[in-house]
Amino acid sequence: MRRYLPIVLGLVAILAATGAFELWMGRLPLGPDGRFGWWEGNIWSSEQSQRFADPYSFSHVCHGVIFYGLLWLAARRAPVRYRFLAAVLIEATWEALENSPIIINRYRAVTISLGYVGDSILNSLSDVLMMAIGFLIASRLRVWTSVALVVAMELGMLVLCRDNLTLNILMLVYPLEVIRQWQMEGRPK
Repeated sequence: MRRYLPIVLGLVAILAATGAFELWMGRLPLGPDGRFGWWEGNIWSSEQSQRFADPYSFSHVCHGVIFYGLLWLAARRAPVRYRFLAAVLIEATWEALENSPIIINRYRAVTISLGYVGDSILNSLSDVLMMAIGFLIASRLRVWTSVALVVAMELGMLVLCRDNLTLNILMLVYPLEVIRQWQMEGRPK
């Protein structure tokens, strides 16, 4: 256990710095209503991205699997624990950027996240933890099993929410109206 202590402390330090930075940016700890919640399953709800976890948590697990693969390719000689901390730092940086006005406004303009207000700090830190879980899972699985896991999560999200990591990236970078309309058809009336 002692050999993992620096990694755990590194993870905690990155989470604390991320939370403090987002608080400085004006993000709310628990969202606009100030209530703690473990899960919000409705992607159309105003509670989306405010609770500890939501359907997009699976996308962050996918981030972890993908970061594991990319960092294995880029720095395979580095110990896994250092690649883990690098992945945590990358995800934490993304969370800070994702909750900046420029990305929030981009989500509102081109994706189905019309009323997106950004993540609560709780949800943002949970997203980093979900990525860490994905990274750790990938570090223990064979490549084909990791790929199958990502494909299963992506297909599951596609069926259940008409959205997933792949579509999220596509719509953020190169929005297609036909996809947006298809996604909007899944919105409850």
